[in-house]
Amino acid sequence: MWYSPAGCIVMLTLSLLTAPLAARAQSPGQVYRIGFLSTDPPPAHLWEALLDGLRERGYIEGQNLVFERRFSEGHAERFPELAAELVRLRVDCIIVSTTPAALAAKHATQTIPIVMTTAIDPVGAGLVASLARPGGNLTGLSGLTAELSGKRLELLKEVVPGMTRVAVLWNAANPANAAAWQEAQAAARALGLRLHSQDVRGPQDLEGAFARMAQARPEALLVLSDALLGMHRQRIVEFATQQHLPGVFAGRASVVDGGLMYYGPSLPDRYRRAAYYVDRILKGAKPADLPVEQPTKFELVINLKTAKALGLTIPPHILFQADEVIR
Repeated sequence: MWYSPAGCIVMLTLSLLTAPLAARAQSPGQVYRIGFLSTDPPPAHLWEALLDGLRERGYIEGQNLVFERRFSEGHAERFPELAAELVRLRVDCIIVSTTPAALAAKHATQTIPIVMTTAIDPVGAGLVASLARPGGNLTGLSGLTAELSGKRLELLKEVVPGMTRVAVLWNAANPANAAAWQEAQAAARALGLRLHSQDVRGPQDLEGAFARMAQARPEALLVLSDALLGMHRQRIVEFATQQHLPGVFAGRASVVDGGLMYYGPSLPDRYRRAAYYVDRILKGAKPADLPVEQPTKFELVINLKTAKALGLTIPPHILFQADEVIR
């Protein structure tokens, strides 16, 4: 069949327009180095969600992508040193999973792009100028954690009839948690609840907080979302079990370990979405031009075995809303 030159140009144009839309790394053969800075290694399902998101965009660990992982192991004071180490390695991008890690990375570099997976209050913590226009070299995902404190207390009140006193365990060393604590206080006033603040600044403070809670004898427990508390979730769940305390915990993993409930953003969705930011940045986009996204997918996880052990009946309308029920 004969094609005219004009027809060839048209067909070439169409072939370019209909090429696969899946994103690919910028340059064939180039290997990108990504820093990952966190309190501890993320659970396997979260790490896999991040890798899935990257694979969908053509990045394969060990082929065109190499990770430099650094963990503070519960000691936030190590973040500046670890962030500086990643900067010295000249990574192409740094992924951070906590506000203290994000602050350390931002202080260590004003040029290397930084992507947050689940920042609690990025504007209030001084990480970005605004969600719509982050400015600087940092962007990513907000966790809406502060705003969810009220919803979590509402869930507790519906599940624990007559509840009036709630212990709140939170990490005061994380500056973003101040907003979450203030939101919890405002919600408690509206719900007629009295909160007992149990703030910690490191793993060494947990036993003291447990002792104070046991003495105060609250009727329920609210654990504010934080990487440090997530790292020690088994100790916290064990304490709640020993004290017969129904609680809303800081992540799904705590409910799998025996905690009563979790309500909050879908963390796998957050980690998978972080790959979008990494991809855009590696292709030349500036973090300052990429708006910080708020979560759109939330999950309610309930451990029915724990509810029965506590002598609680989960209201049918709450069970109906649950995304996952552990039986």
